[in-house]
Amino acid sequence: FEAVTNKFMQTLQAQPAIGRAFTFFNARTPSYQVDVDKEQAKRMGVNVAEVYSTLSNFLGSSYVNDFNLYGRNFRVMTQAENIYRGSLENIQNFYVRNGQGNMIPLRSLITTKVIEAPAVISHYNVYRSVEINGTPKEGYSSGEAIEALKEAAKSLPAGYGYEFSGMSREEIAAGGQQTTIFAISIIFVFLFLAALYESWSVPFSVLLAVPIGAFGSILTLILLPKLSNNIYAQIGLITLIGLAAKNAILIVEFAKERVDNGTDVVQATLQAVRLRLRPIIMTSLAFILGVVPLMIASGAASISRQTIGWTVFGGMLAATSLAIFVVPVLYVLITKAAFRKRKIQVTTKLSE
Repeated sequence: FEAVTNKFMQTLQAQPAIGRAFTFFNARTPSYQVDVDKEQAKRMGVNVAEVYSTLSNFLGSSYVNDFNLYGRNFRVMTQAENIYRGSLENIQNFYVRNGQGNMIPLRSLITTKVIEAPAVISHYNVYRSVEINGTPKEGYSSGEAIEALKEAAKSLPAGYGYEFSGMSREEIAAGGQQTTIFAISIIFVFLFLAALYESWSVPFSVLLAVPIGAFGSILTLILLPKLSNNIYAQIGLITLIGLAAKNAILIVEFAKERVDNGTDVVQATLQAVRLRLRPIIMTSLAFILGVVPLMIASGAASISRQTIGWTVFGGMLAATSLAIFVVPVLYVLITKAAFRKRKIQVTTKLSE
């Protein structure tokens, strides 16, 4: 067990994403081993369970009862005094009662020796286990460190396994929900936009601006090696769903009002772009400048704040510089396709 643990620790330390890995497991702690001669105990009429019970009571402790005296509660425990359990030789002076009521010295029933053994044997899900703690190397995220640990665990021999616990287990569980949370956010935004515009097609021209913002965020994370796609970057991506859609809404809402009043869709879109350009730039720059303190954060937990700041900064920069060109084109294409489909349906009904 110790050899497997040491080999695994060496493999783990060789991983570039692991900064420090350690364990408190030690199989070479000096200990005493007490062996009971069961045949001798049987010949002397001593129950083996009584031998173990005597050792447990004297060296450890045993609860007897509680009693009240002078308005206070006292607990009764049986245990040998410190001077009678301070060394291995003291065990030789303990006595145990046999079946005939005679006191038999334990030294005639047990043998002792000094051995090396683990100080503590931990268990996880019933199995014996070794707890390993560690931290990611500077420049690597906790997610990358977890992946490095999984890679190192592939070297474990048959019959050995691993499980995550504590913060690592919670992080893995939360990370697995990223896709679900992102999808739910998109669906809710789509439903709100569909209710706002009373249309199932127009919201697509707004939501298709979200991938542009996500592209800017991911590109920013790639260009900055000290940052990674961790939980803070995912928070920034979810924030971008609303921020990227905001710019598109300013264009689409104005253009839809003109189209509903009878203006040609292309002309309405061009008017919306010209009139809404300044509000889009002003609000976007206000938010981009607002995250600058996060981008240049320092001190404790600075990487988490920098990750959120740069993720939102890159996404908003892409959503502002690219979406103002892409969203109008998408709105025109989607609106024309919706009108064409509606015209076909009306023609079909009239022919019937």
